Amino acid sequence: MKEALGNFPGKFTLGFGRDSREITSRQIEDSQRPFCLFSPDITCDEDLFVPMSMGYLQEPLADGVCAPILDEIEGMPIRSGYPSELKGSVAHAMMFREAARRVGRPGIFLKSVGTAESDAAQIAASNPEWGERLTDGRFVASVTELKVNNSLLNKMVHFHTYGCFVGALTGPIMGGYAGGPEGTAVVGVAYHLQGLVVNQAHFVNYFPFHLKHTCNTMCELLWVISTTYQALSRNSNLISMSNGFAAAGPCTPMVLREAAAHALVSVVSGANLWEIAVAKNKHKNYATPMEARMAAEVGCGAAKEKFSRGDANELTLTLLKKYEENIETAPLGKNFRECYDVRRVRPTPEYTDLYKRGKVELKDLGVPFIY
Repeated sequence: MKEALGNFPGKFTLGFGRDSREITSRQIEDSQRPFCLFSPDITCDEDLFVPMSMGYLQEPLADGVCAPILDEIEGMPIRSGYPSELKGSVAHAMMFREAARRVGRPGIFLKSVGTAESDAAQIAASNPEWGERLTDGRFVASVTELKVNNSLLNKMVHFHTYGCFVGALTGPIMGGYAGGPEGTAVVGVAYHLQGLVVNQAHFVNYFPFHLKHTCNTMCELLWVISTTYQALSRNSNLISMSNGFAAAGPCTPMVLREAAAHALVSVVSGANLWEIAVAKNKHKNYATPMEARMAAEVGCGAAKEKFSRGDANELTLTLLKKYEENIETAPLGKNFRECYDVRRVRPTPEYTDLYKRGKVELKDLGVPFIY
């Protein structure tokens, strides 16, 4: 373990050409801008895949993007281990590349293929001409908690043999085997070490979440996130992205507050950002780039202004008072079609105005913004 930690480089260049970005480990209260990966973290209709992907890819603060997930292809349900999964996974990779070209960012770091659950489907999507490239990223998950199986190890071996970037997907469940907040934080650190020595991961996606509420923006989970990243930052140069899971859905004041709180806590504790699953990560088509934009704006602003943990803690406690009591009954909000002009891939005036009001509210509370 010490040898693995000692030899980890602590930085990589993801993507290629003018769209390439460096991702590095970060320190506590680091003024270095966090790497911001934008992701809807949800399934979507096939006809929405390209415009939704374009919406995330065109965001200026997005250093990389993970696509939505398909659950059907050409009218067929996608089932793991069936030919429909391979067909859907290949289509996912092709359409994602097309979306990146259409917004003028062909070399941006693409994280895929979420549609491919099985090892065979992930292997099928590896193709530098039309699919997953060597400059892109793939995930090897774990079985809760801290377990692996042959299918996951098959993915790991293939990804490294192919030569792309490998991420460890880690989500300890508070209220499950990990226990309460303290145990969940310990398991979170253990997941990062497992990702390094078992998956040989270049980065980790970390998303502890509540067993009942399936989100991580309540006080206890924000403490878990902060504690885990402070421990990692003090004792390693591992690269990790903090993945937000919000209770509220798009086009609600609550989701913007949740996104801001998650980003603040993560960035000052030493994390990069992966933003953001919303509507408790359960509802198809319920995600837009606006939630990720808010998190990235807040996170980048906090880093630039050299926010302290004390500053972030005070602001986060204020934000929690505005939304935490509504976690269980959080509003679902509106889906992508209701929040965006799908043809033009632009947010509706309603969501644009709500975002502006949310930004003013956060500025009044002392949240710094770059622009």
